[in-house]
Amino acid sequence: MNSKNIETADFSKTGYSYTLSLISGKYKPVILYCLMEYEPVRFNEIKRYLGKVADKTLSQNLKELEADYLIMRKMYPQVPPKVEYSLTERGASLMAVLDKLCDWGNENRIAQ
Repeated sequence: MNSKNIETADFSKTGYSYTLSLISGKYKPVILYCLMEYEPVRFNEIKRYLGKVADKTLSQNLKELEADYLIMRKMYPQVPPKVEYSLTERGASLMAVLDKLCDWGNENRIAQ
């Protein structure tokens, strides 16, 4: 018998909920995976990697990941402007979680 009481449970206070809030959405996990594999990466390289994504959507996702201290943006003072993205130490620590998701997907992929 489970001694936990769902009546008083609050999913929003769990570590699982917090982690999902940081990587939720269609593009954030893919951006993080891209940076893990290829960092540093420029905006247009990320855009090509993702496929069809609007500049505004990609820019917003990058800003959110930066605000959550998962990635860093390095701007070079040159013309034309050059900006590169890479993982922060905090973002790199999240890669073990994403690696496990990848492992599970490889092990449980249904052949089509």
